[in-house]
Amino acid sequence: MNPEHLPENPKLFTLEKAASIRNRPEYHHQTIVLTNGCFDLLHPGHIFFLKEAAKLGSKLWVALNGDTSIQELKGSKRPILPEAFRAYSLAALDCVAGIFLFHSARLNHEIETFKPDVYVKAGDYTLDSLDRQEKHALDQVGAQINFLPFLEGFSTTGLIERIGEAK
Repeated sequence: MNPEHLPENPKLFTLEKAASIRNRPEYHHQTIVLTNGCFDLLHPGHIFFLKEAAKLGSKLWVALNGDTSIQELKGSKRPILPEAFRAYSLAALDCVAGIFLFHSARLNHEIETFKPDVYVKAGDYTLDSLDRQEKHALDQVGAQINFLPFLEGFSTTGLIERIGEAK
């Protein structure tokens, strides 16, 4: 799989470029939503979550875990798809305004730089389980924190297991 064969991704930006877009005057009166995740093997659960997250503001941005970040979180066999492919898939969704990659375990630097109005996580998180540094960064920028429910029956891990069983 060679990401060089993908067309250019007009929704994929560096963090610095995403922050400069975020600071444009036309964004000042909009509610900017940020979520983050791996989004490996994009499935209906992801799409449901992203569409619901987008409803919480004017524009939805996705901080996408880079490949090295996913390997640290999920092990050496992940991600299934490299970051360029995952970003390309996310960019195809109308509900996603922009994407930037991050490569660390935590998102606090990206939150402080991008300054979202709203931050959204899936329902397996709570205020108590949210990373303290990320929570502090969200408080510093004044972001509202929301947790959205899962679409039952969908998970990347479950999908990988089913694919393995189908051999």
